Amino acid sequence: MATRARVRAPELIGKGGWLNTGDRQYTLADLRGRIVILDFWTFCCVNCLHVLDELRELEEKHRDTVVIIGVHSPKFVHEAEHQAVVDAVERYEVHHPVLDDPELATWKQYAVRAWPTLVVIDPEGYVVAQHAGEGHAHAIEKLVEELEAEHAAKGTLRRGDGPYVAPEPVATHLRFPGKALLLADGGLLVSDTTRHRLVELDPDGETVRRHFGAGERGFTDGGPDRVRFSEPQGLALLPDGRIAVADTVNHAIRALDLTTGETTTLAGTGRQWWQGVPTSGPAREVDLSSPWDVAWFDGRLWIAMAGVHQLWTYDPEYGTVRVAAGTTNEGLVDGPGAEAWFAQPSGLAATEDRLWVADAETSALRWVDREGAVHTAVGTGLFDFGHRDGAAGQALLQHPLGVTALPDGSVAVCDTYNHALRRYDPASGEVTTVATDLREPSDAVLVDGDLVVVESARHRLTRLRLPEEAVRVAEQAHRTQRAATEVAPGALRLDVVFQAPAGQKLDTRYGPSTRLLVSSTPPGLLAEGEGAGTDLFRDLVLADGVTEGVLHVSAMAASCDDDPANEYPACHVHQQDWGVPVRVTEDGAARLPLVLAGMDA
Repeated sequence: MATRARVRAPELIGKGGWLNTGDRQYTLADLRGRIVILDFWTFCCVNCLHVLDELRELEEKHRDTVVIIGVHSPKFVHEAEHQAVVDAVERYEVHHPVLDDPELATWKQYAVRAWPTLVVIDPEGYVVAQHAGEGHAHAIEKLVEELEAEHAAKGTLRRGDGPYVAPEPVATHLRFPGKALLLADGGLLVSDTTRHRLVELDPDGETVRRHFGAGERGFTDGGPDRVRFSEPQGLALLPDGRIAVADTVNHAIRALDLTTGETTTLAGTGRQWWQGVPTSGPAREVDLSSPWDVAWFDGRLWIAMAGVHQLWTYDPEYGTVRVAAGTTNEGLVDGPGAEAWFAQPSGLAATEDRLWVADAETSALRWVDREGAVHTAVGTGLFDFGHRDGAAGQALLQHPLGVTALPDGSVAVCDTYNHALRRYDPASGEVTTVATDLREPSDAVLVDGDLVVVESARHRLTRLRLPEEAVRVAEQAHRTQRAATEVAPGALRLDVVFQAPAGQKLDTRYGPSTRLLVSSTPPGLLAEGEGAGTDLFRDLVLADGVTEGVLHVSAMAASCDDDPANEYPACHVHQQDWGVPVRVTEDGAARLPLVLAGMDA
């Protein structure tokens, strides 16, 4: 067996302690003899949620040799709250131990630069691989099989039950509900996200009429007892009276007929969209990626495609889908739809002339006009957030997930991580706070002049009167606590490290199988090196006089089975977007390595 590079694994440290272990605290020594996979994640990050789903099968198949440990490493201030991490672990059905690391201590020890990042530690306590982004489950499984064989032969593999201890279930009518829709008779339909179902309620918002889905994850059409969803979110009324459902983890759009109780699939295949597959075509034949919300606007159903930072549309007349705005690059860039950048759009609301968008990861409120151009009302970028009212140009939100159009032309924003309801008035250009002391509000619907708010982390709907005067709150402004990487002025070598998994190689039969895209915030940070290319390295030049900023790096590599006899080898896409805060200092580094897969030599 080939010699594998190994580095002694640093200890696991987290001020928030351990979850899903029955209150036991663990060290790496306690896990010696097991293959440990560290999943550095944060619950705001849709790519991290994709990786949780990718790991489920591996976790089940190798449960007697592999221990997956989620290292929760927050981006937003709210994500550093311990109870918020407890909620997220239940919400996303994390069935392995989680270390709550609010100060990013373990993140720094492992030199992690991106969410999500996976680190593999062998049974003797050495790091043997690191992978950033999505699409690595197949490579990690091959490595796990190699490590099982190697350490079984050496006598250093220990089999048995892992440290996971399931928390006690809690009985509530709803569990982390996502979105809501007002029905014609005054009732409400709610996506009961964590229980993988829809719940129809009476107008009081509490009395349950019926359920659609049995509460088990799946992808099956049919009546109320047969249908299966997987973490459904957004809801929208279609012109034919059916209700469109953003079935998020199934990567699909479903349609519920309340008259018959039947659910069918409108769009999506159940597979997640990856670079290189179609972005338009017959709706049932095109892959989607984590659709989070839906809204009817300008004769089409618009889809907030959170998983790829885009807006798509579904045309019921032709039964087709296509990209409407966004490039798949993550960030905040306005302009024509084909050039705009989003960052996990998660909430939509339509008026006659605008489609409002809650753009979660940039903590922004955006809108699309009828010509398809994208504009920003509130927000400045990926790393600035907080709770600040006043003129929209300096106002701050924190990871909003919902937006609701109000009759006077203003919009209410579910400012999720500030636990607040905010209001933006386009006429005055002002942002105000309508209500506080909500718990992770994720949507709101207008009912008889009031707002019914989905309080996701309180598992309920809350009815609010719109106040005549704004609530006064203490101003808070934040930046992500990730430490900036110190780089030297002038030339900077960017190296994206990629090593194809065992038994695979880069397949260049049809041209380059790698891609690298580099940009910066502010745009003047780079004097040279921006743009797209096919090499996984780039010589950058930092502009004179700019002392700090963010490098945006998007890398993709496709590897295929290395078997000359196989005419149609299986191929896999490895992909990650980095936003790397940098600070220019005289003694900073002249090389910036970003590990996509493998180890940086």
